[in-house]
Amino acid sequence: MTQEILALRGLSGGYYGEAVLRNLTLDFSRGKVTALLGPNGCGKSTLLRLCARLLPPMAGEILLEGRPLEKIPRRELARMVSLLPQERPASGISAYSLVSHGRFPYLGYPRRMTSQDKEKVEEAMTLTRVADYRGRNVSELSGGQRQRVYFAMALAQDTPLVLLDEPAAYLDLRHQLELMELICLLRDRGKTVIAVLHDLPQALEWADDLVVLAGGALADQGVPAEVFDRGTLDRVFRVKGCRVMAEGEERYFFTKGGE
Repeated sequence: MTQEILALRGLSGGYYGEAVLRNLTLDFSRGKVTALLGPNGCGKSTLLRLCARLLPPMAGEILLEGRPLEKIPRRELARMVSLLPQERPASGISAYSLVSHGRFPYLGYPRRMTSQDKEKVEEAMTLTRVADYRGRNVSELSGGQRQRVYFAMALAQDTPLVLLDEPAAYLDLRHQLELMELICLLRDRGKTVIAVLHDLPQALEWADDLVVLAGGALADQGVPAEVFDRGTLDRVFRVKGCRVMAEGEERYFFTKGGE
């Protein structure tokens, strides 16, 4: 088993014949939380869509567990990779039914869940604290509640690789912190998580690795403290970062930098 679960080799991709990502080569380590950072439009969401095979590459290759992504059967791929996209419809079904969709890759015909499938759904709803919403229509939930239900669906899919596109959107600060704890719990259970995050301090404090994109290319990759020390975040985001010790732990703060 290789150290990396996902490898990109000369990857380019975009929309309508125009590349958003260009010649991207990098590896994602197994069993770690990687925060995907970069300014708006730099290709973060595009990268996740490429890795979930929702978007075909324009050039290059993606290897999942050492296998070319395009050669993995779709049903098998759904058991290996789950994606929580940035934009999700306000589904008109119950929260329990939506979370149950995460088990579809494992069901035969007809789609009847086994006791094990039901246990996975219940566990996901308990971990994300949405069990009380099970009978409620998803369209009637608040943005934050709906976000947690969709996250539960991704958990129920129980894949070794989890892709999260702005998972903290619509969540207040308390629930953002709960979400980061849950992401780390997934890592502790052996999952690999790649998450698009916009909160730089949270990314620095919670992630194992950072991947920073700028202009469709790789600007930096590494452990958070080293990326911070190289000044990559200051340059890419045009901010000024500082690091302080608070109660024995490092804390990061950013202010507006020069133009």
